[in-house]
Amino acid sequence: MLWAGFLFGLLGSFHCVGMCGAIALALPGRAEASSLRYAGGRLLYNLGRVTTYAALGAGAGLAGHGLRLAGAQQSLSITSGILILLLVAVPERYTGRVASFLGLNRPLAWVKTTLGRLFQQASGPALYGTGVLNGLLPCGLVYLALAGALSAPGVAAAAAYMVCFGLGTLPLMFGLSLSGQLVPLVWRGRMRRVVPYAASGLAVLFIVRGLGLGIPYLSPHLGSPTLKTSAAQPATVHVCH
Repeated sequence: MLWAGFLFGLLGSFHCVGMCGAIALALPGRAEASSLRYAGGRLLYNLGRVTTYAALGAGAGLAGHGLRLAGAQQSLSITSGILILLLVAVPERYTGRVASFLGLNRPLAWVKTTLGRLFQQASGPALYGTGVLNGLLPCGLVYLALAGALSAPGVAAAAAYMVCFGLGTLPLMFGLSLSGQLVPLVWRGRMRRVVPYAASGLAVLFIVRGLGLGIPYLSPHLGSPTLKTSAAQPATVHVCH
């Protein structure tokens, strides 16, 4: 499923340009000072975002792992798909309200204050830190990706899924931070409209996978290992002498 995370990030990067493009364009540093240092700083900023996505993915994977231990593997995949569909249906303007409902006002205030301080510095660590904190800002696209990571088979796989998602957003966001208005406004609007359809397709994929329809690779049977073992091995008969 790693390819799905990368593809979703690649398509969703146009959404990122619209939501976080202003931050990428306003990053401190002057291109004429040193082209290599300027590009390296922008790359560090984007790698900071990917780092945060990986950490969030590990958290989602840990939650999913606990549910799988409870025997909810198929239900988890279906739930992830339904959750993605619900997130697609919720308008982007309500993202901040969701964060407020979860009691994240104070942490978000700290993130924004710290971002303001980092923007006054043009060093590599400051730019990397800016990316790390940027990844913590409320974003419907990231929530969609995390819903997909929830059903990944393990903590490492969930983190890798989110890394692939972040790497999918990197080419356009990195190019934007280097060249300014890389994508015309009209095309940004058009591509952002593709994101809900891509997310819905991903949701359907998770739901079909969870149904266990017996389709190889797409929707394999996810039967109980215990039942398979007991069916393969006859019960042991103890004979008294």
